[in-house]
Amino acid sequence: MSAETPLESDQVPGYVDGSAPEYVLYEVLKDLCLNNAKHFESHDNETGLRLHGAFLALIDHVETVKPAVDYVRKEAPSYDFDENTPGNGYASFVSVVDACIRHGVKLCKQVCINRDSFFFRASYYMREVEACSHLLASLVTCLAHLRQLMEWSEPGELFPSGDHSPQDLLAKAESINQYCFYGRCLGFQFCESVQIVLKAISIAMASYSDVYYGEGGFVSRATNTVWNGGKYFMDPELRARRIVNISQYADVQFCKSFWFLAESEVMQRLPMIVCPALVVNKVISIPPEPLEHTKPDGSVIQIPIPTVHIGPQPLLVRLMSAVWREGMVGEAAGKTDTRPPSPALIFHCHGGGFVAQSSSSHEPYLRDWARRLGVPIFSIDYSLAPEAPFPRALDELVYAYCWALKNCHLLGSTAQRVVLVGDSAGANLNMALALKCIELGLQPPAGLFMAYAPVLVSFVPSPSRLLCLMDPLLPFGFMMRCLKAYASPKDTQGKLVNSGATSVDETPELAEMGSTAANDAVEAEAAFEAVEACFSTQPNGVPATGSDTESFEEVSESDLAALAALSVGGMTARQLLQPEADQITPMRYVLDMDIDSEGHQIPVLRACPGEVAEENVIFQVGQRVDGYGFQERVTQMADSLASTVSSSFSSLLASKASSPTNSNECDTPSRSTWSQLDALMQRSPTEEFQFSVPRDPFLSPYWASDDVLKQLPPVSVLSSQFDPCLDDCVMLAKKLRGLGNNVTLDVLEGLPHGFLNFSLLSKEAHEGSKLCVKRIMNLLKMEPSPDGSPEKSPI
Repeated sequence: MSAETPLESDQVPGYVDGSAPEYVLYEVLKDLCLNNAKHFESHDNETGLRLHGAFLALIDHVETVKPAVDYVRKEAPSYDFDENTPGNGYASFVSVVDACIRHGVKLCKQVCINRDSFFFRASYYMREVEACSHLLASLVTCLAHLRQLMEWSEPGELFPSGDHSPQDLLAKAESINQYCFYGRCLGFQFCESVQIVLKAISIAMASYSDVYYGEGGFVSRATNTVWNGGKYFMDPELRARRIVNISQYADVQFCKSFWFLAESEVMQRLPMIVCPALVVNKVISIPPEPLEHTKPDGSVIQIPIPTVHIGPQPLLVRLMSAVWREGMVGEAAGKTDTRPPSPALIFHCHGGGFVAQSSSSHEPYLRDWARRLGVPIFSIDYSLAPEAPFPRALDELVYAYCWALKNCHLLGSTAQRVVLVGDSAGANLNMALALKCIELGLQPPAGLFMAYAPVLVSFVPSPSRLLCLMDPLLPFGFMMRCLKAYASPKDTQGKLVNSGATSVDETPELAEMGSTAANDAVEAEAAFEAVEACFSTQPNGVPATGSDTESFEEVSESDLAALAALSVGGMTARQLLQPEADQITPMRYVLDMDIDSEGHQIPVLRACPGEVAEENVIFQVGQRVDGYGFQERVTQMADSLASTVSSSFSSLLASKASSPTNSNECDTPSRSTWSQLDALMQRSPTEEFQFSVPRDPFLSPYWASDDVLKQLPPVSVLSSQFDPCLDDCVMLAKKLRGLGNNVTLDVLEGLPHGFLNFSLLSKEAHEGSKLCVKRIMNLLKMEPSPDGSPEKSPI
């Protein structure tokens, strides 16, 4: 080993292992790079020459970045919420640069220690050092853009003043090399426990894009998934190129489809295994029927049924509780451990970019919250964009909120103190709900808890929003498309979505009946769907939620009676909405052929609802005629077995278009080729994001008037250091504080946007989840118990 090789960190002048990344660490990195550059200077092979050049380039980038980051470091504190709560987009970028320097020091030390070893992997470290050099060069470009944002903004303001279009933000994004953030250095800025999770998610995203945009049948694409995962694990550069291309050019349906992987059966069963058990975990269907709400002054207001975009639909909500409460839905008679109704209620709204996820995908941390708080949690599964853009979800939240207040006895609560809790898109919706309560004079909530909330749904550039360029969970293109799908449906779908459309308008048969009959048909359909959902089971006979104690809530006897009595055009609801037995065509499964990615024919099992020659039928699955019994369960089991072979991926790819083929009479999935994504890449993202967002306070609560914001209840805001929505949270907290509101702000270090979903996988994320519980307790005016158990909770 060379005598000039520093074996230990204390041999490097000025370096203290574990010290804060101040400028002494920048000098340490330069010394280490210079040491390694001298060592490889004499190497005449390509790898040695590239290592020598990479270390010299890294030295140049360190010298360039130091004055740039120093300027931002000095200015960043003036943008904080207060001196006790440091955190804003500028400070986050300073932390990112410091993390890059630490990463470089660690890498250079490894080279110094191992470079003379027989097992030294020169080509591996060459790529690692080059990646670190490219990373630092990109951060230099980011810092230059941050200085431009400072010039656009007033002192202390994170949002620039004046009119800056989305093109201003896009122009900055296009000038930054994003590939270095998703390759070998992916997630370098986050805490170590999160880095592992983010790397796995990135590999899954790249692999899933091969399945989504790949060619061949479902079976062939599913078979290639394992190979693709290994390919992206072994080749970080290939993974980086794939992720950047996806984030820039893939449509919102890909985002929606990928995020819905969290809704798969395996992921839904996982919380039941590793999370605290709940005595109540029920999904309830709220039918779309007239609803009255009594205001605090005693007057009565009619709450409109949500009909915008997709017409009246049953609204699914989830009730979660760690203890039984009197009157609670599903309470068994004679229980000795039943408690009185809680005076508190948590009204939860999940995140997902307005386009994906549900209360089920947020169960991991909601179960823990239900146990620690001992308060019923009422979570809303609102309709998602782009099929149901703004303001559909908000209308449903208003309806669900009033329904919960009127039927609080069914939820095990008296609803004296209702706290609105939401993360990401759910936090935006809950704040809009609080504004609606003020506008309509509804019973106001007792508090509002918001985690990493986007309160300005507009393409105003800010320093933290540039973090999307390096965020594995919320890439820049994903964020833009989700906001566009929710806030600008006219541009998303090519035409303005009919804001007054109902299911009656979309059903010609009902439209011909006249208004009275049509309304009855809508009510019948809603009631019938609710009844059908009650008996939804899995093949093993247990409820769809996977537990006999965590089931789908049944409708009341009055609903059943109303359904039986309801008739449209002389036909009962069941006759109208369900075909007769002789009209049902059995589902038959045939063996078909498809073409894989290499042009070979492969066997594929397909479902054919039409007439098929008997010799081609592999097996047949009957349809339910009436009732619910053993025969139906057997057919469901056979159906599940068949779908396991050929349809396991179809549910994930359901959003993709399909085209008919000439094979028998079956409809086969479209043979999507790589040219699909290639065609999308031919257009510029700048052209796609040329659209406007309405300046609506219910869409962007930050734009609400001061008079309205002053009436908000106590607000607790929580964000993370590398959250693209950090500036939204900081600016909202500063605005509310300036108006005299009761507001708190927490900024957690080392965590990404959406960290609550990783509370089972990361210690730091779990600690962040516990802090959320503490803030919610403060809003509920609860005293935390020593062990966090609901039995010792005063509520």
